[in-house]
Amino acid sequence: MAADPRPSLSTLCVHGGEQLDAQGGIHTPLYNHSTFGFPSTAALLDVVEGRAEGNLYTRYGLNPTIKATERKLALLEGGEGALAFSSGMAAEAATFLAFCKTGDNIVCIGDVYGGTFELLGDNLPDVGITTTFLLGSEINRLAEVMTDRTRIVFFETPTNPQMEIINIAEAVQVAKAAGALVVVDNTFASPVNQSPLELGADLVIHSATKYLGGHSDLTGGVVIGRGELLTPIWTWRKNLGQMMAPEVAFLLARSLRTLAVRVRHQNATAMAVAKFLQAHPKVKRANYPGLPDFPGHNVAATQMSGFGGMISFVYDGDAAATAAAVDKLKYFTIAASLGGVESLVTQPITTTHHGVTPEERARRGIGDGLVRLSVGLEDAEDLIADLKQALD
Repeated sequence: MAADPRPSLSTLCVHGGEQLDAQGGIHTPLYNHSTFGFPSTAALLDVVEGRAEGNLYTRYGLNPTIKATERKLALLEGGEGALAFSSGMAAEAATFLAFCKTGDNIVCIGDVYGGTFELLGDNLPDVGITTTFLLGSEINRLAEVMTDRTRIVFFETPTNPQMEIINIAEAVQVAKAAGALVVVDNTFASPVNQSPLELGADLVIHSATKYLGGHSDLTGGVVIGRGELLTPIWTWRKNLGQMMAPEVAFLLARSLRTLAVRVRHQNATAMAVAKFLQAHPKVKRANYPGLPDFPGHNVAATQMSGFGGMISFVYDGDAAATAAAVDKLKYFTIAASLGGVESLVTQPITTTHHGVTPEERARRGIGDGLVRLSVGLEDAEDLIADLKQALD
């Protein structure tokens, strides 16, 4: 008998990981319990020693609400399993520590979130783990900079905040030849628009705070991939106390049910907004992978099924003039996050990359006039009118 076809992503968003509870609830309910009881010592040991599935202790992740959400996340990314974390930074830190020890090296390609840059550049060197940073345009140097101590090749795509596109298949080919793992931050794209595991990546990381959560009302992270790679990460999560709370997992599962609908709407609206920005005389450059003349468009078109809801642009003015334009916006709220139903705006020099040195920002082209937009679920016409009045 032929195997059942894999359901579509929209169907997995609704049904993936779900099962009726003892009362017939159509979604896994909130089990706000720190611990779970057993009928016998033998039954307890079966779970503790891995002979049986069961719920034990929430800090371990052995909680039915958390496990159901992790099953859904794994299905959406096409991974064997998923681990939910208290934040995206927690997910990154546990992943790096699980596979790197003193003397080991990580290669980071392209721009990354400022907190990630600080973790790689400042914190991990304190425990003897170094990072080699390549600009996105330097991916051709990947083989050259890797050593026999390089354990991980890490990158975002699209990148924060300039929407650079990193060629996943190219990075995978080089990294695998050198025996390194490829870890991709898929936060900006979401599983709706990009599937790094299908392109050969070993692990996928998300800040679930962003598109997966989608409503600016939860903080979380997730790592998705093969079971044997998740096992050491699970140990770090347990012992560092980085577990996602059951209440957050419950909210995240609720949000994931509408993920495909939200992101596809944001894709379409962002494309309209990007075209408007590209044509505006006060905009020096619009960064959006869906624009045909965007430098990474051709690669994006091959590895993405949609171009996302994130846009950045360079305003024709200094930091103060840029801030004055941003301050005039009505429907774009000034805030540091992204991926929610509401549209947000930020100057990276004031938020996401404020902690990066001016010299490093200049090297990466993150200037005073750079503005990042997270396009929400408002009508494109209203967002464009808002931008027009602020820029004019």
